[in-house]
Amino acid sequence: MFRTLNHPKLYLLILLLSSVSLVSPAFAANLRYTLEMPEPHTHYFQVSAEVEGAKKKYIDFTMPVWAPGSYLVREFAKNVEGFTATDGKGKTLRAEKIDKNTWRVYSNRASEVKVNYKVYAFELSVRTSFLDASHGYVNGTSIFMYPEGFEKQAGTLVVKPHSTFSKISTGLTSTGKFTYSFPNYDILADSPLEIGNHEVYTFEAGGVPHEVAMYGEGNYDPERLMADMKRVTEEAISVFGELPVDRYVFIVHNLQRGGGGLEHLNSTTLQTSRFNYGTDSGYTGFLSLVAHEYFHLWNVKRMRPAPLGPFNYNEENYTKLLWVSEGITSYYDDLIVRRAGLTSADRYLDVVAGSINAVENAPGNAVQPVSESSFDAWIKYYRQTENSNNAEVSYYTKGGVLGHLLNMEIMKSTNGEKSLDDVMRYMYNRYYKQLNRGFTEAELKEAIERVAGHNVDAFFRDYVNGTKSPDYSDYFKAAGLKMVNLNAGTNIGSWGATTSFNDGRVTVSGVSKGSSAYEGGLNVKDEIIAVNGYRVGNDLDRYVTGVKPGEELEVLIARDGILQVLQIKVLKDTRSRLKFEKLQNPTAEQVKIYNKWLGIAGA
Repeated sequence: MFRTLNHPKLYLLILLLSSVSLVSPAFAANLRYTLEMPEPHTHYFQVSAEVEGAKKKYIDFTMPVWAPGSYLVREFAKNVEGFTATDGKGKTLRAEKIDKNTWRVYSNRASEVKVNYKVYAFELSVRTSFLDASHGYVNGTSIFMYPEGFEKQAGTLVVKPHSTFSKISTGLTSTGKFTYSFPNYDILADSPLEIGNHEVYTFEAGGVPHEVAMYGEGNYDPERLMADMKRVTEEAISVFGELPVDRYVFIVHNLQRGGGGLEHLNSTTLQTSRFNYGTDSGYTGFLSLVAHEYFHLWNVKRMRPAPLGPFNYNEENYTKLLWVSEGITSYYDDLIVRRAGLTSADRYLDVVAGSINAVENAPGNAVQPVSESSFDAWIKYYRQTENSNNAEVSYYTKGGVLGHLLNMEIMKSTNGEKSLDDVMRYMYNRYYKQLNRGFTEAELKEAIERVAGHNVDAFFRDYVNGTKSPDYSDYFKAAGLKMVNLNAGTNIGSWGATTSFNDGRVTVSGVSKGSSAYEGGLNVKDEIIAVNGYRVGNDLDRYVTGVKPGEELEVLIARDGILQVLQIKVLKDTRSRLKFEKLQNPTAEQVKIYNKWLGIAGA
C-alpha cells in the first residue's frame, strides 16, 4: 500500500515547489556555502557564499524577507552584519547595499567571488534561526543569501559546528561529515538544520526511515512516542496511498513554553512545552501537531495554490486559499490522531465542537470571509491586535470547520462511498503528479464537484467568500449527529472584557464586540479600579460574572490617568456552546458514514 516515488538523487533533482523545470542558469557556476559558529554564546552565525565560474560584471546577493509557510515579511536582512567580498585570490571587491536586503558585489568578471557576513540569531521560533551555547538552529531563508540569477544552481553546504556540538539533523542530502548537497536554492532554504548534542530517535513508516531530533529535555517516553508517531504518520500516508520522500526528519524543540510547527519538503520543525507529554491533552495535542505538519508533505509542499511556488523571496506571495493549505490540514490533524486510535471518538467530537464554537463566537467571523483572511494573512493574521477577534477569522480554524462540512456534504451525496479524502487524492494526483503545478480556486471547486457529484457554488459563495453561518446539524446529520446549544434558553449576562492583573492593577486587554463592556464604552488599556463601589483586584470576576441582563454596573476606571465612571448595562450573552449529540435510531447509512469518518473498525 505504501511506496516511495523517487530515488534520493532523482528526488533532489525535482523542484517540487515550482512550475518550471530545474535547469542550470545561463552562466553555469559552482556554488558553495560554509556555515560556522565559533562563539555560540554570542548568537552569531558566520556565513560564506562562494560562486565560481560566473564571470559577471557584478553579482547581487539577496537575503529573503520571509519564510515559506509563515506568511509575514520578517525582514531577515536586519540581522546581517559585516558583509565583505573578495575574489579567488583574496583581493577585496567593492560591494554596496542597493536596497533593504540586497548587496551588490562588483566582481569585474572574476572567476571566483566569495562573500562573508554574520547573522545575529537569537529568536527561537520555527520560522527563524537561533544560536546559543546549547545548540544552533538554522532556517535557510534567515541565514543564506542567494546570488541572483543562480537560484536554480546546485551547490554544497559545509557546516563547521562549534567544538562542543557533535550532531546535525537535516533533510539535506549528506555527502560527507557535515557536508551536504542541494539541487537549488529552494531546497537549501527549505531544509532546516538542528546542530548540537540532541537525542536522535528513529522509526520506519511507509517503508521509509524517519528521524526524530529531540532538543531539550521532556517528560516523554521515547519508545511510546516513536510508536505513536509511527501510527500517526502511517495514518497520514494512508490518505494519499503513497509517501513521496525517501527519508523524513522531525526536529523537535522541547522548551519551557512552546508551540507550533513549520513544514518543509522532507522535514519539519515542531516546538512544544517540555512537560506537555505528561497529560492526555498535552500528549494528544503534540501528536496532532505531528499530524498537521506531516500532512503538509502532500498539502502545501506538493499540491499547492498556484501563487505558492515558484517563490518570490522578496515580497508577499498572495493567495486566497490558505483556508485549504492550513485549514484543511487542521481538519486532518486531529482526525488522523483519532483514526490512528490514539484518542476516543467522544473526545474527538468535543474537539470538533470546540473549533465550531471558536468560529461562531468570534465576532470577526461575521466580518471577514475566510478567503479574505487567507489573502490578508501578511498584514493581519501574524500581526494580531486587541481588535483582531472583532474583525478577523482564523483561516486555520474556520478552514478546518469548512473541511468538516465539505466532508459531510460529500459523504451524504455519495452514500458514504466517498469523502474529502478522495478530493485530496484527486488534487494530489492531478496537480502535483500529473501537471506539477499549483491549482486555482476554480480547480479546487471543480475537484470537489467531481467527487461530490453536484454543484457547490452556494457553499463557496456563502462560507468561503461570504460570512453566512451554516446549519451545522443539517450537515452532521449525515453521520447521525446533531448539534445542540447548551446556552439556548439561558438568561446569562455578557461581560465581554479580558483583563490582566499586574502590580495590583486590573488592566483591560481586550473587549469583544457586542458585549456589555463593548457597548458600555470600556476600552483596551483602561484600568478598572472599582465595580459598584467595591475596589477590585484579581477578584474582578466576582463582580462581573453571574449578573443578569438588564442590570447595571458602575465601573470606576482610569483612562490615560483620568478617573471616569462608566454605567455599563448588562446585555444578554448570545454566544453559543455547541455540543454534538447522537440521533436516536440512526439509519444504517448514517452509522456507515459515522464509522468511516472516524476510522472505526467495520466501516
